[in-house]
Amino acid sequence: MCGITGIYNLKGRAVDTLLLKDMTEALAHRGPDDYGYMIAHTASSTCSALRDDMAARQGAGKTDLGLGHRRLSIIDLSEAAHQPMSDPSGKAWIVYNGEIYNYIELREELKSRGRRFRTGSDTEVVLNAYLEWGHGCLRRFNGMFAFAIWDSVKSRLFCARDRFGIKPFYYALNRERFAFASEIKALLSESSIERKADKAKIYDYLAYNLLDHSEESFFKGIKQLMPAHCLIVQGSKVSIERWWDINPHAGGEPRRDDSYYSQEFYRLFEDSVRLRLRSDVPVGSCLSGGLDSSAIVCMINRLLGGGKGGTHKAAIGRHQKTFSACFEEPRYDERPYMAAVTEQTNAEANYVFPDGAKLFDTLPALVWHQEEPFRTTSIYAQWNVMRLAREKGLKVLLDGQGADELMAGYHLFFTGRYRDVLASLNPMKLIKEAISYRESHGAYPVAHVANALRGLLPESLVAVLKSALKADPAWIDGGFKKEYSRGVGLAEKFPSKLDDQLYAYLTRYNLPSLLHYEDRNSMAFSIEARVPFLDYRLVEYLFTLPPGLKIRGGETKVVLREAVQGLIPQVVLDRRDKIGFETPEDEWFRTVLKDNIEDIIYSKRFGELPFFDHARVKRELKAHMQGSKNIGSTIWKWLNLYMWLERFDCSI
Repeated sequence: MCGITGIYNLKGRAVDTLLLKDMTEALAHRGPDDYGYMIAHTASSTCSALRDDMAARQGAGKTDLGLGHRRLSIIDLSEAAHQPMSDPSGKAWIVYNGEIYNYIELREELKSRGRRFRTGSDTEVVLNAYLEWGHGCLRRFNGMFAFAIWDSVKSRLFCARDRFGIKPFYYALNRERFAFASEIKALLSESSIERKADKAKIYDYLAYNLLDHSEESFFKGIKQLMPAHCLIVQGSKVSIERWWDINPHAGGEPRRDDSYYSQEFYRLFEDSVRLRLRSDVPVGSCLSGGLDSSAIVCMINRLLGGGKGGTHKAAIGRHQKTFSACFEEPRYDERPYMAAVTEQTNAEANYVFPDGAKLFDTLPALVWHQEEPFRTTSIYAQWNVMRLAREKGLKVLLDGQGADELMAGYHLFFTGRYRDVLASLNPMKLIKEAISYRESHGAYPVAHVANALRGLLPESLVAVLKSALKADPAWIDGGFKKEYSRGVGLAEKFPSKLDDQLYAYLTRYNLPSLLHYEDRNSMAFSIEARVPFLDYRLVEYLFTLPPGLKIRGGETKVVLREAVQGLIPQVVLDRRDKIGFETPEDEWFRTVLKDNIEDIIYSKRFGELPFFDHARVKRELKAHMQGSKNIGSTIWKWLNLYMWLERFDCSI
């Protein structure tokens, strides 16, 4: 896991090597183990590797391309795996961030095709795969990645990002220059890039909770390469294309019994976890006490106990290490479930207790690393988990991100399920589903059924109703709302409405922001976070399953629950609640953080922000402080937007 940077001057002007150095050093937290640079004169294919003589090379010659790298050593810790890395001929150079988990298998295949290797790194596998298969190499990778390859034979810079955007790739482009980096802060090292907020992104964040859902960032002029896309710079031309997507018509096979699907899911999940244990440094796991992280921890334990070969026991140690955020407030504390897992697996449990009173002390660093506003203080809890893991000497953690978006883990997905049931024109089936929901959750799913019925209405009518009901938050300024409000409906891509909903949350509404949070929080402490549920084979398989294998009756994640019967503790398997890494922010804001919050909301600078109806904001805040409302997450959005603008000195 690393940090990558690059500058390509499209008009042939010499690269500012000191700027390249500053950009790369801004990412030192992503790669504290090593660093390096490459500069090239693209017209003559002359390339030079650099370390510390950046000032001496400033303005020297016509070096119109520069690449920078900060290394977090995970696979092949030797100097041989230093980046930027070239092929033996020196014609191709790579800077790479990520892990290709099937690198061992790919290396053997490439060797059989005559490719030679000097290292044991997955970086060299990526480079040789590109040289062997070109653009087609991307579909062969099972992993997370963002990289750039300078191909002097084809005179092009080839950049790519993994299927789900687990690893970031930002860029700024004008007529003179293409610059890229793993994080926005590196691009902000360039004085010509204006620190100006994108108001449309701010509206999407405030009104719809959307983050990382489009190529635009919160900074005007800085974009992200979208997941499953590649970008080519050749001459002065820049082209972008999508290289992978989920096939909406991959299912349709004759229905089999549930055990068939759960066994196939288990096989894929087991192999995904096995591959993600490949490491030359210590590996641990995040454990929340929920179904997803518990399944990972228990699967690792089974693999350590003599499952399929290839598990790196040296990386795990005698006892698996787990890391968890806990709270003294019973509503938010999941320690009984965590304890059931660690006792069964004999894992070493490591707990951290995020302190609300210290939140504002942490925020300058947290906001700086996140780079964009974030929705809830749960990110603070995750920050504490990552810090604890680093203190304990871990460099790799496995985590359960993605399972909720793939297997309908959130209750909002009952809406998609009921839309499918309504479309089947079988009222008895809907009644049975509603009764099952009540048996599991103590109430009938009235809101979900109502939303499902609304989903059957024409989009034009939904828009009219939304406008009449003033569905966007009333505390948003009317003029701001009028200018930027827009629809955010689901695209109809799959035969199942539930799958449409899952696809939207996987690719746009939810998972992209969760992956953003996880990448920045983990890399702030030089930790690589791996997500087994986002193995592309598992994802593609899940979108072939009948919707009832994801959510049925009152039960979410049906196929996962059936697959891990006997693997995880029954008390965890029986859980039907969904805490979702929450913090006691409602209470924090009324007590230990009350003064901090009121100081900001009533400040002159906050009052000058053009996004809010400030009178209504103050009334809403007062209602929360008096306990007549619980709107901690809303208050947090107000605060965090303000803090982000201040921390990055953004103009509006």
